[in-house]
Amino acid sequence: MFVSQRSSNDEYLQKLTTHLLAHKTCGVTGFVFGDIFLEDLKRWREENLAGIGLRGLFPIWKIDTRDLIHEFIALGFNSIVCCVNDAYLDETALGRNIDAEFIQSLPADVDPCGENGEFHSFAFAGPIFKQPLRITVGEKIYRQVEETHPGSAASSPICPTLGARRTKGFWFCDLLPV
Repeated sequence: MFVSQRSSNDEYLQKLTTHLLAHKTCGVTGFVFGDIFLEDLKRWREENLAGIGLRGLFPIWKIDTRDLIHEFIALGFNSIVCCVNDAYLDETALGRNIDAEFIQSLPADVDPCGENGEFHSFAFAGPIFKQPLRITVGEKIYRQVEETHPGSAASSPICPTLGARRTKGFWFCDLLPV
C-alpha cells in the first residue's frame, strides 16, 4: 500500500480500507497487530476493522515490554529503526538494528519497544520468515510535527508532551530492497 508523500489521514484510511477489503475478498477475517498497551490505538484499529467486517488480533497485548524485547532478540528476530521521535532520540538511531546494544543505549525513560511513540521499527528477519528481507537504509529526513500532521500542534494527542520532553518532529528513513 502506497500513500503520497504529503498524505492526509483521510487518504491513508481510504487506501488502507481498499487494501483490507481486497484481503477480505480472499477469505481473510482478521489482522494481527503488535500493539502492546496503547488503548486508543487498539480501539482505533478495532473500530476501523469492525466497520468493514474484520477483526483485530493482539497476541502480545499487555506483555511487559522489557521481557518482550529480550525474548524477541533471543528468538533471533531482526528489526531496524525507521522512525524516531526527536524528543527521545536523534537521527543516529535511524537504521540501527534493535539488539542488546541498542536497548542498552536507550535513555531510561524510553520504552525498549518504542511503545510510547519514541521510535518505530521494521522487522526484516526471524524464525517466522522463510528468508530475511534484504534491505538498505536510504534517505534520512526530518519533518516537524506540523509537516507530519498538518493542523496539529506539538502538544496534540498525536505528539504528546511526555514528562519534560516535547516532540518537535520526527526523523524518518527509507528502507529500500537490496
